[in-house]
Amino acid sequence: MANNEKIGSEILYRFFDGLTTDKENHEIREWVEASPQNRKHLHEERKLFDALVLLHDGSDEISSADTVSEAPARGRKRILQGAFMRVAAVVAILLMSGLLYMQIKNAGEDYGMQTINVPAGQYVNLSLPDGTNIWLNARTKIEYPVSFNKKERIVKLDGQAYFEVAHDEDVPFIVQTAKGNVRVLGTKFDVMAYANEDRFETTLMDGKVKVDLAPDAGQSLVLSPNTKSYLKDGKLEVTGIDDYDIYRWKEGLICFNDASFEDIMGSFEKTYGPKIIVENTRVNKYSYTGKFRFVDGIDYALRVLQKDIKFTYERDLENHTIYIK
Repeated sequence: MANNEKIGSEILYRFFDGLTTDKENHEIREWVEASPQNRKHLHEERKLFDALVLLHDGSDEISSADTVSEAPARGRKRILQGAFMRVAAVVAILLMSGLLYMQIKNAGEDYGMQTINVPAGQYVNLSLPDGTNIWLNARTKIEYPVSFNKKERIVKLDGQAYFEVAHDEDVPFIVQTAKGNVRVLGTKFDVMAYANEDRFETTLMDGKVKVDLAPDAGQSLVLSPNTKSYLKDGKLEVTGIDDYDIYRWKEGLICFNDASFEDIMGSFEKTYGPKIIVENTRVNKYSYTGKFRFVDGIDYALRVLQKDIKFTYERDLENHTIYIK
């Protein structure tokens, strides 16, 4: 394939879902590195693929990397064909949403809430009505108004998200979570606040944010770039950041740097969904440094770990549980 040729949507969608061959992966990498236009086209196709994920209604398997990768070839073809049939509808919906937002903004009114749920094994990139860019990690839910009002921009988060907030000093941007809130004017930051976990972390890459606890608004602090706030014994603490690889989930990567086996399994639970029960306590003495792609799935990640750490595992599909033995 010549580097100036456009790679078709079908192969790119299979690439996003982890279904391409090693040869195809090599061709795609060479094509992306060949020109800025190719990189732009890849980004546009990723946006459409993300839209398909958001419209997933559970009737097919396109949004689950594990399930799709295990499906028979004929089934995968049917799934992908069904997805491509919906692309035109996705584009139409996105265009209609933009027109609707323009009409509502001109009228100066609020108009309902939009809810996005990201399935296990996926991550999604989207733009809010004010131009703010957001990446949502696996198993994350976000709610936001179709049109922000003129006083504040409030979104509700359950999970993990990376924000690049459009600057507007007159209209602050507020991320509300079950454990606390993050208030900004224009900045880049990551928030982790899954409702079913005790962790509440805000990491600031650029700009300035104010963090406060939901039950105790009097307990608050202001972060500077390259710092992170976290909960410890019910109190907000601050630490510096020296490893940004763990925030590469927005690139579809799970990264570990000398992480304990327990922490790795916790990340797999968060990303892929199944509960993981460690029955072999000997594995807890090991740590690991490396990277995994979301689309490779949890079975591939566990097999890679088995090369360095001695353990076996069993799946209980009925209870959606993995046992480490």
